[in-house]
Amino acid sequence: MLDERIRNGEYAHGESIGTLESLRAETGFAYATVSEAVRLLRDRGLLEIRQGRGGGLFAVEAGPVVRMRHTLLGVADNPTAVADAIELREHLELLIDVAAARHRCDTDISELRELLAAMAAAQTDEQFIRANWALHERIALICPNEMARSVYIGTLGHMAATAPRIDDRNARKYRRERLRIHRNLVEAIASGSVAKVRNVVADHNGTE
Repeated sequence: MLDERIRNGEYAHGESIGTLESLRAETGFAYATVSEAVRLLRDRGLLEIRQGRGGGLFAVEAGPVVRMRHTLLGVADNPTAVADAIELREHLELLIDVAAARHRCDTDISELRELLAAMAAAQTDEQFIRANWALHERIALICPNEMARSVYIGTLGHMAATAPRIDDRNARKYRRERLRIHRNLVEAIASGSVAKVRNVVADHNGTE
């Protein structure tokens, strides 16, 4: 994968990786898929997009924050580490969500609502939980605090590496309740109200 090739030093800092069109031709993926992958790599500090003549996609040297996130993801198979990641994420939740409320734009809110729709449309418990994590990662990308954002997204990597399960006896109730809370969270962020975000985060962490 491109992110692994950048982290492993296959590309030097500032080296050209190509363009969206060349990556699409190389991978065979649709333009929209390649564009979204490039956007995520840019947000994660692994590549730079340069416009104009001589522009394109260029590798960025993995700084300490990126290396820290990679270390977090590298031990995701350890059950204790997963539990630690969940605890750490809960402590960071308020910081991330308050920052999102303060810095969100209309595009952010539109995309968050699309991810909520994906949660609601999930056909399986695994799809539902992974859609939940995707929503949290998108919220984190709004936060301008790179250190907090990187650690938070790294904790999500721990959980995403495990097989998500919901107790069959409570699955329907769990999904309905989690969807309600995350709708409230997105609307609190959209409102820009720190007080509303604090209330929803307390509800979120208390019923995880």
